[in-house]
Formats: sequence, C-alpha cells, structure tokens
Amino acid sequence: MATYTLPPKRKKSIVKRLKHIAIFFAVIALYVWTFLGIDIDWGRAIERAFNNFHRVIPKLFHPNWEAAGEVTVKIIETITIAFAGSFMAAILAIPLGFLAAQNMSRSRFLTAIGKWILSAVRAFPDIILAILFVVAVGPNAFAGVLAIAVGSTGMLGKLYSEVVESIDMQVVEAMEANGANKVQALFYGVLPQIIPEFLSYAIYRFEIDIRASSILGIVGAGGIGTMIIFAANNRNWNEMGLILLAIIIVVTVIDFVSARIRRKIV
Repeated sequence: MATYTLPPKRKKSIVKRLKHIAIFFAVIALYVWTFLGIDIDWGRAIERAFNNFHRVIPKLFHPNWEAAGEVTVKIIETITIAFAGSFMAAILAIPLGFLAAQNMSRSRFLTAIGKWILSAVRAFPDIILAILFVVAVGPNAFAGVLAIAVGSTGMLGKLYSEVVESIDMQVVEAMEANGANKVQALFYGVLPQIIPEFLSYAIYRFEIDIRASSILGIVGAGGIGTMIIFAANNRNWNEMGLILLAIIIVVTVIDFVSARIRRKIV
C-alpha cells in the first residue's frame, strides 16, 4: 500500500510574525482609543439601560393587537416603497453599469465618469437621500421611493459593472468575426451571460431595501417608520412590539422567498 508524505509546512519568517503582532496590537489600541474618546458615563448608561429593560422590554412582548389594521396598511406601504424603488434602480443601473464596465467602452474617460457617478451616488446614506427628497417632493411615500431608487442605483450599478467585466468576451469577438453588428453581439452575446446575475442582484437588493424602507418614515418618507417614530414619542411600547413583530415576519418571509428565487435563477 502506497504511503504519501505531506510536504513540510513553510515556516513563517520573523518579519511576518512581527508584522502580524504589530497589526494585532494596533487594532487593540484603536479600539481602546475609540472607547476612551467616547464621552459616556458608563455607570449611568448601564443603570438607565437596566431600568428601561424592566420598564420597556416586557411591553414589547405584549403587542397591542388593536393596531393590527393600521400596522398592516403601513407594512404593505413599506413593501410597495421598497419594490418600486428597487425596480426603478434595477433599470437605471443597467446603462450606468455598462458605462462603468471597462470592457464595454474603449474610452477610459467615459468609464471613469461612470465609476465616478456610481461612487458619488453610493456616498449618500438612504436616510440622507430621504431627507432631501422629503424637502423636494413633500413628506409622502414618493419621497421614500425616490430615496430607495437613487441609493440602490449606486450599488446595483457597481455590481452590474463587475458582472459585465467578468463575461466571456471571446463569445462576443467570435460573433463580431462572423459578421454580427454591435447590437446583435449585445443581445445574443452579452445579455444571455449577464441577465441571471442581474436578476439575482436586483432581488437581493430588494431584500436590503425592505429593511431600509422600514426606517425612512422616521423622516417623513412613508412606510412603517412613521408609526415607529409616533410610538416611540408616545412611549407606546405595546404598539412598538407589534410593529417590530410585523417587520420581523415580513423580512423573514421575503428573505426566504427571494433566496429560493435567486437559487433557481443563478
């Protein structure tokens, strides 16, 4: 019976070990400096948290079922905001993704513009975009849709550009060598390779947007966030418990369904 001998493990050099040790202590020092720089009275904070735990947490586990109708309406509005915003972003991100893909344009200037646009859009958190659109179009669900659409366009555009850059260009080159024009190469050589991943990323982004749209109502952009801020201001923790339960159920169901769909697509 043949025996196999594994090659000896390479010994780490002293320089690498010292580098790893230095990185470890640098991270520890960064955390220590961060916590020391926070001006918090930890004793008072822990005491308040302990007192609020006994006063608030038990009420969260006894939801106010009388508000179930209003919560259902707001949850449906939240899902609608997320879906509309994600759908708009999935469409708007396609041209930006192609523009930012290096293998789709011979002009580095255009590619740089596409990447800059996507980076600029991703720089703004959804809540900031919601505040801007609430000022622009008023405190309504449409402001939430626009905030979700713009915020998701930046991320989807980046993901789309990476998908486009990873396609097999030999297929496109073979089609062009056989007389296919640019449009034919796009529809029959590029799109079949990218559509499954485009759809998968769009569905995944919809999962994220469900969570994002849950808090946009805090700044007046519609959805269940409006009820959250009212319940918190009125110290209505029983209603808050029902709201949190509804959000957990909706997010869990959508995560499960979207995961099944993405597995079948890819």
